[in-house]
Amino acid sequence: MTEQELEKQIQTGSFSPVYFFYGEEPFLVERAGRRLMEKAVDPAMKDFNLNIYYGADCKGTEILDTSQTLPMFAERRIVVVKQADKLPAATQEGLLPYLANPCPETCLLFMAAKPDLRRKFFLELKKQPGTLEFKKLYDNKLGPFISSEAAVHGKKIDGAGAEMLSFMVGNNLQELVSQIEKAALYIGSRPVIGIDDVKAIVSQSKSFTAFELARFMGEKNLPKALATLQSMLQNGEEAIMILGALASHFRRIWRIRELLDQKMTPADIGKQLKINAYFLGEQVTQAKRYTVVELEALFERLYRGDVGIKTGASSVTVLQGLVYDACAGNLK
Repeated sequence: MTEQELEKQIQTGSFSPVYFFYGEEPFLVERAGRRLMEKAVDPAMKDFNLNIYYGADCKGTEILDTSQTLPMFAERRIVVVKQADKLPAATQEGLLPYLANPCPETCLLFMAAKPDLRRKFFLELKKQPGTLEFKKLYDNKLGPFISSEAAVHGKKIDGAGAEMLSFMVGNNLQELVSQIEKAALYIGSRPVIGIDDVKAIVSQSKSFTAFELARFMGEKNLPKALATLQSMLQNGEEAIMILGALASHFRRIWRIRELLDQKMTPADIGKQLKINAYFLGEQVTQAKRYTVVELEALFERLYRGDVGIKTGASSVTVLQGLVYDACAGNLK
């Protein structure tokens, strides 16, 4: 099923007897599960008709007994099994007959992050009409997600604002939703969230500093890049997050550099890479400051820095060396 089909079921009250929400986006899995729990049972009857279990801590008999118990003073009961990927093998085996003949007065919801889809239980569960996978949202999918979240609050967000927000926050969906909610409140009765609104909301955040660091490195402005890095480290910013932000920024710069070398015009580059006009000029300028060889070396340094920090190297030494060599043209 799709998210739209799930929403239609929720709106019409035509619930499936078995649901399976899983995937690499735990925020979306949890949110879909919460929405189902809120709507499948009368709030006044939740104490009697909502049961939540955790995969590693429950027995299959508990789930079965509850699922086969008729709801009290309500149309249906909802039984939720979180962390279903941690259900013991014996418990999974014991639940298989129920999947073939579920109780029509019960919504049985399984939620999991990384289920082993090779196992018979999850193979059968995946065949259920109520199965919904939440795949990882990569950078190119964040714009539509941001726009849809703004629409939830009755707002639109312009392209530049959405692009800046996606860069500053990345694919931390929970944080994205939080920032969009703040922006929607900030603009009051205005219908559109703009880039200045995004700046105002997150200008004091660490993510905004990461945006500035990437920009100063792209410009090869060593004094400002080092000052920004120092501020980030003093504020307790995580080194791995800094490396991730730089990788995201310079991945685009590298692609722009390649297209420039193919004699493509900036306008065509913007269209092909879907870069908002607000950012296009400065990113093309940054790409012109780096050769492909330098960018290859930069990504090698980002990789080694990530490995080094995770294995005990000094974050300050790694990051300062990276920023200095990138801005001073010492990458090799």
